[in-house]
Amino acid sequence: MKESYQRLLQNNHDWAIDKRKFNPDYFNKLSLGQSPEFLWIGCSDSRVPANEVTNTKPGEIFVHRNIANVVIQTDMNLLSVLYYAVDILHVKHIIVCGHYGCGGVNAAIQQKDFGFVNNWLRSIKEVYAKHKKELEAIDDLERRERRLVELNVIEQTNNLAKTRIVQRAWKNGSLQIHPWVFDCANGMITELDNKITSISDVEPIFRYDL
Repeated sequence: MKESYQRLLQNNHDWAIDKRKFNPDYFNKLSLGQSPEFLWIGCSDSRVPANEVTNTKPGEIFVHRNIANVVIQTDMNLLSVLYYAVDILHVKHIIVCGHYGCGGVNAAIQQKDFGFVNNWLRSIKEVYAKHKKELEAIDDLERRERRLVELNVIEQTNNLAKTRIVQRAWKNGSLQIHPWVFDCANGMITELDNKITSISDVEPIFRYDL
């Protein structure tokens, strides 16, 4: 009996054969490099793979994922991905995609001690605190959690706009930021209202003189 991980290797073998069967030059072209138009900042949740839910091919989306799709100014991993995507790959769109039923968001709404994860959830708790009045006016817990998912996505797009990387890209060309939410219950993505389109939409204290 094969170990579960060996199934992944077999799946890969079958996938590669299938790709070559229908397009013998598929991997030759794939090996030449990447020029994606999109950077996807999404949740690590295994139910929301970027290529799968957008029906795109390898090479079309540059991807960064973490718990609850947050943008933290001191996260060198995220900032490195952002820099590479914007300055080297010259992506035209950055998508922050959250999803309803997000475990990170649901944990942040609680007062339970999650150990080391508390440090990561704090930024989501701060989103809750910022929008406390709106959220606590929602009696139904599920609806409140869904709204926090949306507010968290919007807040992360705001955080992107506060980075020197994004502001420099706005100055030198065109870059768009999109807040999206994926619904695991129906497979659909909803685009939220985006009020951040240029440096003029960023509070002056967060603007860099570039």
